[in-house]
Amino acid sequence: MLALENVSKVYAGNVRAVDDFTLTAAEGELLVLVGPSGCGKTTTLRLIAGLEEPSSGTIAIAGRVVNGVAPKDRDVAMVFQNYALYPHLSVYGNLAFGLKMRRIGRAEIRRRVDEAAEMLGISDLLARRPGELSGGQRQRVALGRAMVRRPKVFLFDEPLSNLDAALRAKMCRHIRRLHAQLGTTTVYVTHDQSEAMTLGQRIAVLRAGRIQQVAGPATLYQQPANRFVAEVIGSPAMNFFDGRIERGDAGLVFDAGDFVLPVPNARSASLEPLVGRPITLGIRPEHITLLSEEQDPRTPEGARGGSPAPANQAAADKLPLAPSATVEAIETLGAECYVYLNTARHTFVARVPAGCAFWIGQQVQWAATVDNSHFFDTTTQCALS
Repeated sequence: MLALENVSKVYAGNVRAVDDFTLTAAEGELLVLVGPSGCGKTTTLRLIAGLEEPSSGTIAIAGRVVNGVAPKDRDVAMVFQNYALYPHLSVYGNLAFGLKMRRIGRAEIRRRVDEAAEMLGISDLLARRPGELSGGQRQRVALGRAMVRRPKVFLFDEPLSNLDAALRAKMCRHIRRLHAQLGTTTVYVTHDQSEAMTLGQRIAVLRAGRIQQVAGPATLYQQPANRFVAEVIGSPAMNFFDGRIERGDAGLVFDAGDFVLPVPNARSASLEPLVGRPITLGIRPEHITLLSEEQDPRTPEGARGGSPAPANQAAADKLPLAPSATVEAIETLGAECYVYLNTARHTFVARVPAGCAFWIGQQVQWAATVDNSHFFDTTTQCALS
């Protein structure tokens, strides 16, 4: 188990890279730290590895407090973004180097290297040098060098950021499979939310050195603790609309100024005390339906450019359509499209099925599945139940 308790790292000028950080990774867990550049992810990893010392707080590995313990004595293995391979050594030499420094027997070194190479699919590369390898092969060698150590904790510092998208996706699956086989406690740092969602059993979302939320991928997506988490988790990011909760003829409504949407009955009790106060409504792109004004918006086969996605059709059937929005841009991504729109006061994006023939400048009507929406306090940015 890995435990950080009230850990802070303060640099000169009172710069707080890590601020009162408390987090525990269970034995055998794959925990991902995600957030934008400068949020403290790598600093946290370096504190665990012993490459930095905390200004306050304690770090414990397998029940032993390691504050002040040298990196080599912490029993951790770190995989860096730039691979950090020895260019003059063969793949075998790179894999074996750390074991030789620990005076492991030659036969045991050979056994561990062969085992790691087999798991990583690099057995036929052992005689090559790093300069003769592709980026993906070099990354697997870096993984293997950490694996042969058999540490208590693996630390990954954005190890896939130098790879192309297809290879990154493949290596994500590879790392997840290796973790399942090895069962070693792992802390993985990335700025890529897709990588985090793919790999993490739990994900810690960081901002300005502080933890915003720690949860499984599904919980982060469906129940973000605040607006920042809602923005970080999900691609495209959640749409946000500023407005107020008001009383309508049939109950509470969200009034954004240029459109009004009813508040679900399940949310009414918690939002009743906030009537008249500024509120931010968050809606995922997949919960927005686009329908052309030029056809019957209630008839899927009449909707210009194709039918709404089935998950969105319920919204179009039971909710009034908002006033029209203008299509500003379209991103076509194979099986789906992202359609970017604006109204008089808001800019937002909808995810629609591929083949929907919307065009730039088109006027469309839209509806939202408010049952799946999120409400945030505009002042504190915290989620409202």
